[in-house]
Amino acid sequence: MRKQLQDVEGELAAGQDQKVTGHPYYDTMSIKVVDDRTIEEADKKNGKTVTTSKTTVSPDGNTLTFEFSDSSATNAAPVTGKGEATRVAKGPDGSHAISGSWRAAKMESLSDNALMFSFKGEGDSLTMTNPTGQAYTAKLDGTDALYKGDPGTTSVSVRRLVNNMIEERDKRDGKVIGIARMTVAPDGKTMTIAVTDKLHGTTSQFVAEKQ
Repeated sequence: MRKQLQDVEGELAAGQDQKVTGHPYYDTMSIKVVDDRTIEEADKKNGKTVTTSKTTVSPDGNTLTFEFSDSSATNAAPVTGKGEATRVAKGPDGSHAISGSWRAAKMESLSDNALMFSFKGEGDSLTMTNPTGQAYTAKLDGTDALYKGDPGTTSVSVRRLVNNMIEERDKRDGKVIGIARMTVAPDGKTMTIAVTDKLHGTTSQFVAEKQ
């Protein structure tokens, strides 16, 4: 077993593709160790590269910076960005600097196609579109509707909670994977979006400005 594990680790370090099961966005992953503080990752779906990233750990080992290009859920230009994470726990003695636990700290940049989205309300329905190709039209009574353009999200339900607040539930094969509550400010110029990631047990919040 130890020899088999060492063989796999060697293949990963050399950047060889390894099969990944149960993931909607990619089916193989490869990791290349660039140096003792840097790795590069490439993910593929059906032999096509859909995500690339480069991750570097600071000399003191406490900060991780990353940059990526991701076309796994876009029908146009890839989403690109840079960010930073802080260390929560160290890895085993003698392991690569990236080993251990990390907490996302900030996004330094994110391409416009990841930030833009449009809503259009007509009667009792709401339509969402965005530049990466995702879209849906759903009734505001919480019934499921088709979510288009995202291999990881198959349906969505939307309901109005109060006059200025809407809740969106994203689903995969009938299971809720994410909840977003969107609250429009009284002046109509901003919208606060509170997101609960049901898959990873995390929450986040951001403010969108009306264009």
